Amino acid sequence: MIYFDNNATTPIDPLVFEAMQPFLTTFYGNPSSLHRHGRVVKTAIEQARQQVASLVNVSADQVIFTSGGTEANNLCLSAAICSGKQNILLGATEHPSVSEQVRYLSNTGFIFDELGVDNKGLIAKDVLDASINADTGLISIMHSNNETGVIQNISELAELANEKGIAFHTDAVQSIGKVPVDFNALNVNLMSLSGHKVNAPKGVGAVIHDKRTLLTPLLHGGGQEAGLRPGTENVAAIVGFGKAAELAQQELEQRSKHLLNLQLVLEEELRLVNGLTVVASSVERLPNTSQILMDNIDGEMLLMQLDQKGVAISSGSACSSNSKLPSTVLKAMGFSDSLALSAIRVSLGHQNTQQEVLDFVTALKGIVNQPV
Repeated sequence: MIYFDNNATTPIDPLVFEAMQPFLTTFYGNPSSLHRHGRVVKTAIEQARQQVASLVNVSADQVIFTSGGTEANNLCLSAAICSGKQNILLGATEHPSVSEQVRYLSNTGFIFDELGVDNKGLIAKDVLDASINADTGLISIMHSNNETGVIQNISELAELANEKGIAFHTDAVQSIGKVPVDFNALNVNLMSLSGHKVNAPKGVGAVIHDKRTLLTPLLHGGGQEAGLRPGTENVAAIVGFGKAAELAQQELEQRSKHLLNLQLVLEEELRLVNGLTVVASSVERLPNTSQILMDNIDGEMLLMQLDQKGVAISSGSACSSNSKLPSTVLKAMGFSDSLALSAIRVSLGHQNTQQEVLDFVTALKGIVNQPV
């Protein structure tokens, strides 16, 4: 099967699996234990912490391990609770793990405002500036969108927040391993990461913390992860995340170039398909993500037909795949319901090949009854 759903999850890299394996069998100690078994495991966690830190150019003590991107986003949003202010600003195209948590907080007295995007999915600096008020305590805008791949100008937006003394969070889950991500250069206070988007296992993620912005734990019961994420650590997964981060840093230029070459071939071929649009093709996007809209096509039906032909893709965010409603991301960008419901997302991985791209286009043309 051709696997083009890498924004949903990626295969575990064999070197990552190799690094994890001893911590599933031989090294089984609790990292909080003081004996040798515990110390060996604790050392492995700290090595992984440094590997993740290096990927985004921070110090190791700024990395807080979590169970994944959703928990990381939720923990970052606790900064709103600590801010003493009641207004939260978020992008209109955020991942549900941000938007739904903000809606939950609105039930406890917070007021949120969505920052509108243009038809390319970008948030303008003046839109953010006009939305900030005296009661704004947190701004959350994702670095790159999981459906469209659109990359926001985070450094410019976060600089404005810094000037006004407002904490800024960015969800960089989809960006690491595909494009350079430098926490300090982005001017942000908080960042969310996830392991399984970068060839590590599911069930591990991280918050990158400037150590100045106050957070409140979502869980209570222990002192792990600087007291911000209690609970015995998922050691094997953390070790895997660390190794994946190390590989992503070492191979970033090579991976990005390969992905971009595949994307260019894909989109050149797609231009030959009548009635097809690649969303936001004129702005900076992740080199692996192409969201496709087609006139008079049901995206979910097309997905299933491609599955029957041995191609795995998605219709948008895997976290909302059970929804029959049009994508909120595409709606925010101004697309009609009918066009938004035609959406499919091709998200490439560095393991994919040009031949797989060509085979996918052939299958797609065959389904929509156009000449191959």
